[in-house]
Amino acid sequence: MRIVAIIQARMGSTRLPGKILKKVNDRPLLSYQLERLQQSNYINDLVIATTLNEKDDLIVEFCKKNNILWFRGSEKDVLARYYETAKTFKADAIVRITSDCPIIDVQVVDKTIQYFVDNNYEYVSNTVDRTYPRGLDTEAFTFEALEKAYKEAVMERDREHVTAYFYTNPDVFKISSVRNETDYSKYRWTVDTEEDFQLIKNIIEKLYNDNPNFTFHDTVKLMEANPDWFYINAHIEQKKL
Repeated sequence: MRIVAIIQARMGSTRLPGKILKKVNDRPLLSYQLERLQQSNYINDLVIATTLNEKDDLIVEFCKKNNILWFRGSEKDVLARYYETAKTFKADAIVRITSDCPIIDVQVVDKTIQYFVDNNYEYVSNTVDRTYPRGLDTEAFTFEALEKAYKEAVMERDREHVTAYFYTNPDVFKISSVRNETDYSKYRWTVDTEEDFQLIKNIIEKLYNDNPNFTFHDTVKLMEANPDWFYINAHIEQKKL
C-alpha cells in the first residue's frame, strides 16, 4: 500500500494570514511539522497541497527550497485539491494533515495509520471522537473512498472540509476512531490566531533544543508545569463546519 500524506496549506488564513511560515527560532512553523512527519514509519511521500492563488507562490518557493513535493489546486474546493493530489502521486491511501499543526506527534500519526491499515477501514481519524489535543489531528482514508466523496459530495461543507462526507455518512463508509486512554482534548495546540501562535512559540522554545522529537506527552507535562499557559488560547473557539 502506497501511503501519501497530503498537507493542505495556504497563506490566506482569515484569522492569522501567513501563519504557517511564521517563524520560531528563525524557522517557519511548517518546517517543524515536516521534520516530524518525515520520521513516520508508514508514510511513503509527503506532499504540500496548496492553491493557485498568487499568495501561495511563497509556499511553492518554500517547497522548492526544501526539496518538498507540492501540488496546486482549487482554493475553495479542497476535496478536489486532495483528489487531484492523491491521483497525481498515485496514492493507495491518504493521510490528511493540516498545516496549522506544527507540533504534531509522529507517534500519534503512525498509531492512526497502523489502526487504519490493520483493520481494513475506509476512514479512520483521531478527530471525530476527540481525546487528543487539537493540533495532533490525523485522518487516514483509502483512495477509493476519496474518489467516491469527490464524485458524490455536493454540499459546500463537504467540498471545503474534505473528510466531512465520510463521517457524516457512516452507513456508506467503513469508519472508526482512534482514542487516547486519557482525554486531553481540552488542549489547543493548533495555530489559527496570534494567541495560538504565542503558545506554540512557548512550547517549541522550551522543548525543541533539548529534544527535537518531543512527544505530546512531553508537551502535556510542560503545560501541567506551566498551568497559566493553558489560558493563553483557551478562549479561542474553533471554526464550525
